[in-house]
Amino acid sequence: MEAFLVSTSIVALAEMGDKTQLLSLVLAAKFRKPLPIVAGIFVATVVNHALAGAVGNWITTVLGPDMLRWILGVSFILMAGWMLIPDKLDDDDTGNDAGRWGVFGTTLLLFFIAEMGDKTQLATVGLAAKYPLSYYWVVLGTTLGMMLANAPVVWFGDKITKKLPIKTIHRVCAVIFLVLGVAALLTKV
Repeated sequence: MEAFLVSTSIVALAEMGDKTQLLSLVLAAKFRKPLPIVAGIFVATVVNHALAGAVGNWITTVLGPDMLRWILGVSFILMAGWMLIPDKLDDDDTGNDAGRWGVFGTTLLLFFIAEMGDKTQLATVGLAAKYPLSYYWVVLGTTLGMMLANAPVVWFGDKITKKLPIKTIHRVCAVIFLVLGVAALLTKV
């Protein structure tokens, strides 16, 4: 259960102000069809995080516990620094219309691509490596975290994003990643 709660919290916080959250806002404003947008985000996230979790689980079989501890610790500390760099969404990240893919397909494709190499995907890899026996809980938690951060943006859009202190949320999340990184480095296997 710890893996689920930690995964949900970290990803929900890390996603605040992230480019995929901005993409959610753009898609909601453009298509004004929240249900297929939220469904596309959900499917893209499940697939993306399932793959990221599998990579994280695989890493635990190849690396020794001491090496893994150092890699996780340093990666979480680097993630803390990354959280302090705000994301921007380029105008080119969305097409002119939903085209042949429809709103669901367009959302799924754009969201999956935007999430590749993103801090929440890398966090999922790290969390799956940290909790190797809790793969499903990590994927479930990171997916729920994504949905908690993105679904309200799709449904309520502009009203929410104007009231959130994004810089504060980024700082809080950076501190969480920093604490996790230092804890990983100080914890002996």
